[in-house]
Amino acid sequence: MTKADIVNEISKNTGIEKTEVQKTVEAFMESLKNSLSEGDNVYLRGFGSFIVKKRAKKTARNISKNETIIIPEHFIPAFKPAKTFVIKVKSSVK
Repeated sequence: MTKADIVNEISKNTGIEKTEVQKTVEAFMESLKNSLSEGDNVYLRGFGSFIVKKRAKKTARNISKNETIIIPEHFIPAFKPAKTFVIKVKSSVK
């Protein structure tokens, strides 16, 4: 499902014009990105949590040059689904 599919589905279910739905979806995504980039987690009850995870510094190898490189600690966005969401997906996907 793409963002356009989500906009179409919401528009069809609510009767709101697609342009308004698209603005709302874009605003939601922008606000989600801003919160995560500031280090704040976003919790949506019954759906899940968008969280910022810290990855520790580690040593890796560049295989083509056969040299060791250091990857500094960094943060990545992650999603943790709610239990009810997981149960619904497990029971419906075949």
